Amino acid sequence: MESYIRENQERCEFLVDRRVFTEQEILEKEKQEIFDKCWLYIGHESELPHKGDFKRRKVGGRELLFSRGKDEKIRVFYNSCPHRGAMVCREKGGNTKVFRCFYHAWSFDNCGELVGMPGKDSFSEHFNHDGTKNLQEVYRVESYRGFVFVNFDKLANSLEDYLGGAKEYIDLVADQSELGMEVLNDPQEYSVRANWKLLAENSVDGYHGIPTHKTYFDIVSTRGGELSNGDYEGYGKDLGNGHAVIEYTSAWGRPVARWMPAWGEDGKKEIEKIQKRLTEKFGPERADRIANYNRNIMIFPNLVINDIMAITIRTFNPISPDYMEVTGYSLAPKEENEEIRKRRNDNFLEFLGPGGFATPDDNEALELCQQGFRSNKEVKWNDISKGMNKDKPGSTDEEQIRAFWRRYNKMMTKEVVRGGHYG
Repeated sequence: MESYIRENQERCEFLVDRRVFTEQEILEKEKQEIFDKCWLYIGHESELPHKGDFKRRKVGGRELLFSRGKDEKIRVFYNSCPHRGAMVCREKGGNTKVFRCFYHAWSFDNCGELVGMPGKDSFSEHFNHDGTKNLQEVYRVESYRGFVFVNFDKLANSLEDYLGGAKEYIDLVADQSELGMEVLNDPQEYSVRANWKLLAENSVDGYHGIPTHKTYFDIVSTRGGELSNGDYEGYGKDLGNGHAVIEYTSAWGRPVARWMPAWGEDGKKEIEKIQKRLTEKFGPERADRIANYNRNIMIFPNLVINDIMAITIRTFNPISPDYMEVTGYSLAPKEENEEIRKRRNDNFLEFLGPGGFATPDDNEALELCQQGFRSNKEVKWNDISKGMNKDKPGSTDEEQIRAFWRRYNKMMTKEVVRGGHYG
C-alpha cells in the first residue's frame, strides 16, 4: 500500500507527503483508521466532582456526554436518543438528575437508564426490559492519573498499554500535587484554518520557538529570563505508539518552582516551599526534574499536555482538511494558594491563550502552511529531517515529530493490526 512518508536513514532524510494536509479522501480514511481506533481524551476526572455533573463533548467526530452518575461512576454516553436519534443534551455542562430529550421528552437518569416517556401505556409492558432503550454507553472508557479517555474499538489494547512511555511524563505532571490536579473553569475554544496534523507537529516543535515567538522572549528578558548559557537545552524523544515529548529548561518562570525576579520576594518564598515539599517527597533529582524542566507531551493522535509556564491540556479535532476546532484547558494542583494560582493563570493566558503571545503566532504559521499547500501543489513533500544525524536529538530537532508520522503512516497503511499492535 502507498506510504505517506519517505524515510532514508543513510541520507538522514525524512519526508511527508503534502497530500495528507489537503485531501478530503485522506481525512475520511483518518477518521476510520485513526480516530475510530485510538484512545482519545475526553476530559479530566476533576471536571465532574459531584454526582450528576456532566459535560457535553465532541470527540472523534461524535457527540458525547461525559457524566458522573448518582452512583459516583464516571460514564460516557453517545448523545443520541435511542427513540428517534435527537441529541438528548444541548447544554455544554451542568448538574442534573435527569437528561430529557427535547423531541419527544424521553427521560434518562444520570446513569443512562430510561426513566420516563409520554404515552407509556402505548408501549409493551416488556418495553426496555433488556436495557436497549437506555442511553448507549461508549464501551471502552478508561483513565490514567485523572485523565479520561474513550476508545470506539472494542478490541483495542488497554489505555495503559497504549500510553506506554508517555506515562512517565504524565506522572511528572500529576506528581506536582499532593491532593490531585484539577481543571480550572471553562475551556478556551477556537478554530484554525489549517489541517489538524499541523498542530500536532507544532505542539512538540522546539525549532520554531525563538524565531516565531521572538516578541514573547524579548518580554521575558525584561523580567529576568534569558535564552543563553544552555538555558534552552533539552531533548526530543519518541515514546512509542506515536506519542512523543520534548523536555527542556527554559527562560521563563514556572509556578511549580522556577522563580523570576519580577515575582518579588513573597513569590520566591512560595516557590522555595514548593521546592522543599517536592524534594522531601521525591528526592532532589526527581524534584528538580518536576520543578525546573518543561515538557511538551504529545499523545497520539490529538492530545497535547504542555507542562511549561502553566499546564495546558489541548485537544484538536478535524472538521475539514483545512479547518480544525481546538479546545484548551488549564490544569493546576488543587492545594495551590491564591497568589500562585493567579500567577499560573496569568502565564496561561499570556502565552497559551487564544489572545496570548504564542497561540496567535502559531495559528498564523499553521494557516500560512495550509495556504502554501493549497496554492503550490507542485511542491509535494515536507522535510522533517532535523536531528537525524544525531544519536540523541535535541529539543529543537524533529525526532519527536517523526514519531508522530511513523505511527500515522503505520495506521493509515494498515501496518498496525486491530487492537493497536504493530504488524
